[in-house]
Amino acid sequence: MAAAAGSGPLVAGAVRRGAVGRLVLTQFRSYASARWEGGPDPVVLTGPNGAGKTNLLEALSLLAPGRGLRSARLPDLARSGLDRAPESDGWAISARVWSGPVSIDIGTGCGALAGAAPGSDRRVVRLDDRVGRSADLSYHLAMQWLTPAMDRLFQDGSGERRRFLDRMVYGVDPSHAGRLTRYERALRERSRLLREGRADAAWLDGLEDQMVTAGVAIAAARRDLVRRLAGALASAPGPFPRAGVQLEGRIDDLLAPGPALAAEDELRDELRVGRGQDSVSGGAAVGPHRSDLKVWFPGSGGGLDRPAGQCSTGEQKALLISLVLANARLLIADRQATPILLLDEVVAHLDRDRRQALFDQLLSLDLQAWLTGTDATLFEPMQGRARFVRIDPGRIGTD
Repeated sequence: MAAAAGSGPLVAGAVRRGAVGRLVLTQFRSYASARWEGGPDPVVLTGPNGAGKTNLLEALSLLAPGRGLRSARLPDLARSGLDRAPESDGWAISARVWSGPVSIDIGTGCGALAGAAPGSDRRVVRLDDRVGRSADLSYHLAMQWLTPAMDRLFQDGSGERRRFLDRMVYGVDPSHAGRLTRYERALRERSRLLREGRADAAWLDGLEDQMVTAGVAIAAARRDLVRRLAGALASAPGPFPRAGVQLEGRIDDLLAPGPALAAEDELRDELRVGRGQDSVSGGAAVGPHRSDLKVWFPGSGGGLDRPAGQCSTGEQKALLISLVLANARLLIADRQATPILLLDEVVAHLDRDRRQALFDQLLSLDLQAWLTGTDATLFEPMQGRARFVRIDPGRIGTD
């Protein structure tokens, strides 16, 4: 594969601190077997609709905690069809990534191809030669993505907005993913006990203690990120909107006036009092799983004008890009580490000035962005400064 100008092998101490240098897919989505190798430069994937561009971004997104950019069930990621190898089971992804000054081999997948039992729907994660957990991935790469499905982020339920925010938090606080896992596990177990009527007080007290400790830490990390994100947005360069951001939720209100210990005591009391209601409604009426990220479009006079959900599709797209770029600037300033951005079919909905501004900012941030589109001409300003890769059905082509 020919290298773009300025690209080359990733080396220890390179300016770009987070990048994928090799990606290998086995029986993943539309790919029976595929391999990509390159440097840390931006990558532009072009090809017809249905060729597998988004599938490739989804594979990359699974190098971060969670279920990837489509939130798909793990067994559904396996290649299907008559040409699937009959002896294969599951799917596998392996990658060489650079995290800070060192490289690490990451492997993840499901089923026998990933080293699990045949038919297993459990995700396997390997970091070099050891078994890891999905939450461990946040210590090695910071990643954020925008997809066409996220065009409804500001209209749909708060769950997707929380996941969007949490991916930002992972970059500055890698332990955030582990806290979320602990909190969700305790929440599910408490909900099960309440639903089944097995409400042993001591057992519930223990689970609620876990929820309180992890939950307040989750809310505090989100609150800190949103505060700093607001500052980065207020001073954002270029034509993208200087959005307003705020967290809303009972646990966020508890944290606002005082120390975390006081918020923990309040949350613990509210969980205990709410057991009866929660046994009927399910879940818990209070906690970080109820928080929401509110975003506003700025007015012409510099104030906040409209909630994002009332904005046009184009304005909402611009707001999302502004949030992602502001978060990237924060990460680079705070950790001197660059996130990887996965931008699926983003530029087709931008006018020429905003396309150029997006390209300029991505290049000035010196990060690895993966961009997809069907029309290669829209990416002409990136020629010579990014790798252009043709994607044909089930195949990764060359520059």
